[in-house]
Amino acid sequence: MESSRLDTARLAGELQLAQRQVEQTLSLLDAGNTVAFVTRYRKEATGNLDEEQIRAIERLAAQQRQVNERAATIARLIDEQGRLTPELQTQIREADSLQALEDLYLPYRPKRRTRAEAAREQGLEPLADLVWNGRPESDFQTAVRGAVDPELDLPDDEAVTAGVVDILAERISEQAEIRDDVRKTAWSTGVLRSKVVDAEDHAAQPFRDYFDYRESLQKAPPHRVLALNRGESSGALRIRVEWDDERVMRGISQRLNAAFRANGRVMERAAREALSRLLRPAIQREIRKQFTERAESHAIDVFARNLRNLLLQPPVTGRRVLAIDPGLRTGCKVIVLDELGKPLVEDVVFVTGSEERKRAAVARLIELLKEFDCRLIALGNGTGCREAEELLADVISEGVEDARYVIVNEAGASVYSATAVAREEFPELDATVRGTISIGRRLQDPLSELVKIEPQHLGVGMYQHDVSEKRLSESLETVVESCVNFVGVDLNRASSALLQYVSGFNRLIARRVVAWREEHGPFAARAELLDVPGIGRRTFTQSAGFLKIAGGDEPLDATWVHPESYAAARALLRRVDVSPEQVGGKFEADVSDRLGGIDLESLAGELGVGSATLEDMAAALLRPQRDPRSEFPGPVFKRSVLSLDDLEVGMELTGTVQNVVDFGAFVDIGLKNGGLVHISRMSEQFVKNPHDVVAIGDLLTVWVEEIDRERGRVSLTMVRPDGAEAASPESAVGAAVPARARTRRQRGRGKS
Repeated sequence: MESSRLDTARLAGELQLAQRQVEQTLSLLDAGNTVAFVTRYRKEATGNLDEEQIRAIERLAAQQRQVNERAATIARLIDEQGRLTPELQTQIREADSLQALEDLYLPYRPKRRTRAEAAREQGLEPLADLVWNGRPESDFQTAVRGAVDPELDLPDDEAVTAGVVDILAERISEQAEIRDDVRKTAWSTGVLRSKVVDAEDHAAQPFRDYFDYRESLQKAPPHRVLALNRGESSGALRIRVEWDDERVMRGISQRLNAAFRANGRVMERAAREALSRLLRPAIQREIRKQFTERAESHAIDVFARNLRNLLLQPPVTGRRVLAIDPGLRTGCKVIVLDELGKPLVEDVVFVTGSEERKRAAVARLIELLKEFDCRLIALGNGTGCREAEELLADVISEGVEDARYVIVNEAGASVYSATAVAREEFPELDATVRGTISIGRRLQDPLSELVKIEPQHLGVGMYQHDVSEKRLSESLETVVESCVNFVGVDLNRASSALLQYVSGFNRLIARRVVAWREEHGPFAARAELLDVPGIGRRTFTQSAGFLKIAGGDEPLDATWVHPESYAAARALLRRVDVSPEQVGGKFEADVSDRLGGIDLESLAGELGVGSATLEDMAAALLRPQRDPRSEFPGPVFKRSVLSLDDLEVGMELTGTVQNVVDFGAFVDIGLKNGGLVHISRMSEQFVKNPHDVVAIGDLLTVWVEEIDRERGRVSLTMVRPDGAEAASPESAVGAAVPARARTRRQRGRGKS
């Protein structure tokens, strides 16, 4: 049986794509091309598929290959037993899932000694065959009496019948159709039940919502499944799946109609035995496993979407930043970074203690801002953030009125500061100073800085410690790779941590690129990549289009035009009487006007390129400096502090989405902790998934719905209350700008 064959027609049907698109895409991927390269530079071959569609083809093809390989293995193993019939071979070939294959293989799988095996050793299988084949009950009873043999531990009719029931129960449980019937009944009628082990146990209290919990399998949300699993793992809960047994029994009776008609009493006994002892535990384990896998997939997907939106936050380029890592006892670490993120000066200020100490901190911060002509402040959100924020309000009001600050999520900064990457970048600096630099750089260029940190430490996941570490890591690495190639990389400024995610690169090649740069100076042309050890023609082809060089020998290297298309790009520019040197310079408006008047579709045929490639080429020449992140909302800059006492129910605020979870979104409105917009308050219409409405980094207009001053919590709504009056920006979040709609919901996942 061929394990490598792929049913591309079925793949195309599942994905609602043309079969040719699937086949062409798989051919490109199988040839070693990366998803990023195929997405951006092989649009004619794929029929203009986007990255999500190409990754879906890759994923489903891998799943189908896995099924094919397992089918070939199962067919071989059964054939070695001499039991592979043409009918069974057809069933194996047509099985479309691993579960279906394992059901078919179950009767032939080598087993440890079972009760049924013991009964066979007692010579009872012929009696079981009588019942199974629908022979009259009188024949069976006669055979039972003849099988009584005390020496075989069969002292009476009941012992013989019990042995026969064991054999029949195993047969029933191994019927693929019956297992599938039970599975379907369980999924359609099943409920998830949990009971507390010891209600008095203090360790069980976090799971008190599940002490006596019952929910339909059809409705149990993923985050609840993971919470139940955690409760079970801790020993606080017992969990089981229950379903309609009588419906299952009716299904078994219909499947084995002849046997039930002739020997109903024995068959019913065997069916109930099969259900309680064999089918129920197996199907229950199966359902729990599938439920957990689905919940894990959902949690990983939530993490991945949040990570994508975090990485694609717009950079604040060309600006100096004063970074503050807040602290109480040891003070706040302060670093001024230049426009490229290079540290200029470091210091420590104290935000607690005597009034004199606080005034000294204010004076020092004002001095630093003025001395280094810096007007942006990145304040980490760790312990001491609130106290530092109050100090910054004084700094702005008393000395540097045009300064603004941003609260930066510092999750993972301390982890990064102790890594080999951080030590290599700043070998002479203390770990705390490295962490402060990371906070400032997250404002200047989030993508370039955050790729240095393992995504698991960035604080945007849900139940991330309850899911498969391997699956999570693979998914998040794919997201980082996708974001890096969506944005592109400056070849002469990027760190090895960023370069390793470029299409065609890996960690070793990235280090070699940086080493070459340090030895020979900046790259003058993309073609010089071929001089780097380990980069051959294939790697160059996969990577070059995602690497830009500003001010190099080849003007087109400063665009996203791939080197393989330079000849066509020059021909296009000649058509409008423009030289490559004019692209992106002071003649940009002139180039734009001239290219805008070209009929690209008819020109594509003349130049020998596809129309999609030519359109992308023209766009790259029109806007060579385009950063796709600029289309998304930037950070909210603040100049004063908001407290719970400033809030009133119905007040309108502008805030930034910090995190998105299954039950809603947390929004930074300027308080110490974010306010929660529950999923039910995101719209007047029903919202199934919060990710369909908001994403990390979105700027929202929200209204205060409830204030819990005792616990420091605020409930928000995105639904405008009747008669609500908008609060001024000053009373809301300082200098916050009005809410802006995001131009694209799924950042970086559309067409490149």
